[in-house]
Amino acid sequence: MAEATQVNVGGQRAARRQRRTQVGVVEGVGRSKTIKVRLDRVVQHAKYGKHLHRRNTLQAHDENNEARRGDVVEIMECRPVSKTKSWRLVRVVRAAAAN
Repeated sequence: MAEATQVNVGGQRAARRQRRTQVGVVEGVGRSKTIKVRLDRVVQHAKYGKHLHRRNTLQAHDENNEARRGDVVEIMECRPVSKTKSWRLVRVVRAAAAN
């Protein structure tokens, strides 16, 4: 997780909250400086106990266009960059196998 940082607000030091990070798989790199990241999770049904697969897709800002389709990446919450992008690429955890 990201560390909390100190911010100078009105002459006083205030702690900024930790930003959320997620690890997911890159689904698409169709636009410049933007990647589409798929987050998979498994939840259990409240009544029946069956394991259900759930999926979220997020748009993330990739400043250097370093991520490729199939890479496992870590993304971090940030200020909104555009209408749909509120996450940015932190690092490529594992590169996809080259075909």
